[in-house]
Amino acid sequence: MASRFAVSDADIDLEIREEEINEDVVGGDASSGALVPEIKIDSVDDSPSQKKTPERNIEANELTVTSERNLALYEEDLRRRPRIAKMLSTIVQYDSGVVPNPKKGKKNKKKSAKMGTIMGVYLPTLQNILGVILFLRLTWIVGTAGVGQAFLLVLLCCLCTFLTTISLSAIATNGVVPAGGSYFMISRNLGPEFGGAVGILFYLANTFGTSLYTLGAIEIFITYIAPDVSLFGDVQGHPDRLYNNMRVYGTILLLLMSVIVFVGVKLVNYFATFCLVCVIIAVVSIYAGCFDPRARAEVCTINGTVLEMRFDCDSLSNASTRTDVCHPDNPQIQALFNGSYYLDEDWIEFHSPTCLNGIPGITASRLIVENTKSMYLRKGEARPGVEAAGNQVAAAISSSFLVLIGIFFPSVTGIMAGSNRSGDLKDAQKSIPIGTIAAQLTTTVLYLSCVLFFGSTIEGFLLRDQFGDSTGGLTVSLLAFPTKWVILIGSLLSTIGAGLQTLTGAPRLLQAIAKDDLIPFLRYFKKVLPWNGEPTFALILTAILAEAGVLIASLDLVAPILSMFFLMCYMFVNFACTLQSLLRAPNWRPRFRFYHWSTSLLGALLCLAIMFMTSWYYALVAIVLALGIYKYIEFRGAEKEWGDGMRGLSLQAARYSLLHLEENPPHTKNWRPQLLILIRLDENLIPSHPKMLSLASQLKAGKGLTMVAAALEGNFTEKMAECIAARQTLKRFADDNNIEGFTKVIAASTGAEGMSHFIQAAGLGGMTHNTIMIGWPGRWRKTYSWNPFINAIKIAYMKELAILVPKGINWFPSNVDRMKKTIDVWWIVHDGGLLMLLPFLLRKHKVWKHCQLRIFTVAQLEDNSIQMKRDLAVFLYQLRIEAEVDVIEMPNTDISAYTYERTLVMEQRNELLKKMRLTRKESRKEIQSVISKSFTRGTSVIKGSPDSTKPMTKAEEAHTEEVKAAATTPAKSLAPPTSGTTPLKPRLAEATNIKEFDKLFDDGKENEEKDKEGLYKDIQQENLLRMNTSVKLNELIVEKSHDASLVIVNLPTPPSDPGKEENYMEFLDVLTEGLDRVLMVRGGGLEVVTIYS
Repeated sequence: MASRFAVSDADIDLEIREEEINEDVVGGDASSGALVPEIKIDSVDDSPSQKKTPERNIEANELTVTSERNLALYEEDLRRRPRIAKMLSTIVQYDSGVVPNPKKGKKNKKKSAKMGTIMGVYLPTLQNILGVILFLRLTWIVGTAGVGQAFLLVLLCCLCTFLTTISLSAIATNGVVPAGGSYFMISRNLGPEFGGAVGILFYLANTFGTSLYTLGAIEIFITYIAPDVSLFGDVQGHPDRLYNNMRVYGTILLLLMSVIVFVGVKLVNYFATFCLVCVIIAVVSIYAGCFDPRARAEVCTINGTVLEMRFDCDSLSNASTRTDVCHPDNPQIQALFNGSYYLDEDWIEFHSPTCLNGIPGITASRLIVENTKSMYLRKGEARPGVEAAGNQVAAAISSSFLVLIGIFFPSVTGIMAGSNRSGDLKDAQKSIPIGTIAAQLTTTVLYLSCVLFFGSTIEGFLLRDQFGDSTGGLTVSLLAFPTKWVILIGSLLSTIGAGLQTLTGAPRLLQAIAKDDLIPFLRYFKKVLPWNGEPTFALILTAILAEAGVLIASLDLVAPILSMFFLMCYMFVNFACTLQSLLRAPNWRPRFRFYHWSTSLLGALLCLAIMFMTSWYYALVAIVLALGIYKYIEFRGAEKEWGDGMRGLSLQAARYSLLHLEENPPHTKNWRPQLLILIRLDENLIPSHPKMLSLASQLKAGKGLTMVAAALEGNFTEKMAECIAARQTLKRFADDNNIEGFTKVIAASTGAEGMSHFIQAAGLGGMTHNTIMIGWPGRWRKTYSWNPFINAIKIAYMKELAILVPKGINWFPSNVDRMKKTIDVWWIVHDGGLLMLLPFLLRKHKVWKHCQLRIFTVAQLEDNSIQMKRDLAVFLYQLRIEAEVDVIEMPNTDISAYTYERTLVMEQRNELLKKMRLTRKESRKEIQSVISKSFTRGTSVIKGSPDSTKPMTKAEEAHTEEVKAAATTPAKSLAPPTSGTTPLKPRLAEATNIKEFDKLFDDGKENEEKDKEGLYKDIQQENLLRMNTSVKLNELIVEKSHDASLVIVNLPTPPSDPGKEENYMEFLDVLTEGLDRVLMVRGGGLEVVTIYS
């Protein structure tokens, strides 16, 4: 113990500076400390960039005796910051943005998320992807583009959505996705301007999706199920009549679906399950039909073109008088051509109408070769370059490879259905990527296989019959097993169900946008009716916009519009993932690891390319619309701050970005340690602890800027050359450690004043430092260097800056070392999550990447340690941080005699040093006069005094008694222990200087048994409790973490009373005793990690 408390003769010769901090500057009242952020769990709107909670009104006597004894060192923190157990239990009860109703607590518990990957993500996503295009247009696409180009077309579209799914999985697993699903992810990652623009486009995509499904259902019903209900005559071969019917019946169906959504949303969800079953059965029937030899479709053909269904292939008798048979003598067939052709003898051989089976089956190996060729037609053509005549089936629209992409692309959308259900999942971060990718790959295989099966089973002329005019039925339904009604009924119900789903989701999406209050004139649509809680006004607007799509009437014209909106949305999902990956913000910690910024960038470029390939004018309209909304929100001045990637990008920009960042503080998700390293230089202007720069370099995964600062004592006019030389030296050391930042050296009257200047004034705009790193004064007892150290901590505390104090810095690894053990975090009080973030950043560096993370927290008497451990595991899972967790219960034992001894030694030594806070000579005289006057009765003298022969006056005697009693003046007292190790009690009277004072403690010359109870009663209760916390925590930390590569622990609040600074240093020394590498951390009172995406 001598080495820990010894003070040499040379120490008394040092000038003992009085570095007291004015309470008006530091804030002597403890209530002025930094506050923890509000843990806002019951709301998704995290618009304030970083929040604080009001102080917890806890009186000193409110803490239990056990809590006081065990965690008294952190008493100030526990008064201001939430207990870890309560914070964890609140976070794990978070229900994805659904605000629990206190009046319906029991009901909310019953509605807990229970769906897994299959039911919650895979099947809903599968249902949303498989839709009307598969049944109505895929056969036509294969026949028109050919098997090869159709395969490439489908593969290109599926590749686009697959890359988007990878990006979506990364974003969805980067925290909890609250209510709002895809819109929430995009807006919170790209900012309010992009979020509002893409949100509107995503809403329009869902709205026109309702139109698409409505038109698809009417087309199936009018054309293939009940053509007799046509209001405008026979629709076979008359697209205009079909479109008019679709407008009328589509409006009626849309109105009915709106009423259903308005009245019963639960019915929609039940109906969706039934529709999913129908879709699966219909798809299975297609595959079964490909191998069914009974599948037939007799059609009348002339030279590779087909005629309408009115021509009979079964009965060819009386052909010259009948107009419904497929024969050359049929007058209507003869009328298709010029008479000269009919009189030509070669006409019968080459143009003779023939009845053929349009579905010869998969056994006809020639089909796959014949159907490989593409045959793009212009509107009205029967063959390339040949206009359709008479009853020949003609092309309804002009086709090309790019046009077909626009028509087919809506059939691969729907990949965001799983993320929209995040609140209903048991484990959203696990289910969303697995379920979404599985559904996307399933549909990709299904579409590609259908292209091959259709090309191998159906004749090309029948594939190109877009509306089934030659057979009077849906082409794919003719392939179905066992009957075409499986496809017809299944496709009809699936399109109606999908229409109900989009009509249900679009108003809620509009409501979410309106609630964010980005676009003022949309505020009206966030209102709900009190009796059903549904966004009725948003539903009405959605129905009106969907009706506009229904009035277009053509499925082939609505599909490209829908494709534009979805492609824009997917492009920004990929762009968001690219941006976050490149920025590498500390909050970007996706649980899904199989992504890369290059794949996301490729997905974004592919979406953009497909937009312009399919329809450049539609693409321009969508982009102009998005830019208009973006500029409108920017013009208004977006009041929301969501921690998005665009704000993170602003952190790395120049002047414009600095001015932009000045408007609002950074959001939690954009928080990164902006380090101010306060480093001391030796007489050669070399950093005393260069390992501090190595540690800062190892934290550079946070991508924040670093300033390395040092102060020289003196006047700048005299020290200018030294400042320049020192700055160059610091720059060289910083470059050697790959530190991205700046160096600064100033001259100040004292080192403490220089550090104060840096802490208060360093930085510029949004690049102002938020974290300081200051080395532990290793020889603080001998050099009295605690004053500058604590002064810096106090100023940082008042400015709400985070504080890093590495102890044992010389034992910290350099950038070439490799640590392989554990990083142990001792989470005593909640500090905004900085203790969680720092090891995550360290493990990003090659020095620490092989270390395992362990997190220990301390359970108080009223905490359930088992539940607390579960909650901590859930919290870390939501933070996407992998760590081993343990909850420590501090023993509720009596204060040990060793704790009494350490406290007594500290107090008596500090009381003696208090009397030395004068000048060096006065200190020495004061000690000698105390000793002399205390033991010279009547005529005590003071050496060197001109009045040394005179007896003491009464005032001098009173002063002497005051000095003698100073070391033993009690405040509050605790009952001393009745057993244990005997404390040390040296006689102060035998000490002639501080060296002898410490020697008496070490040698124990006093009879230690004598008057020990009276000695213990002199100990201040506050110091005893804080020392007890330090001793007990140190025992636990050494026991659990003695082999750890690094121990990270909370730094307690610095004392506001200058007289308690030495005690504070002693507590920290005891807390970290026996540990090689310790990083003491104190958060700045702001949340730096979040569970949100």
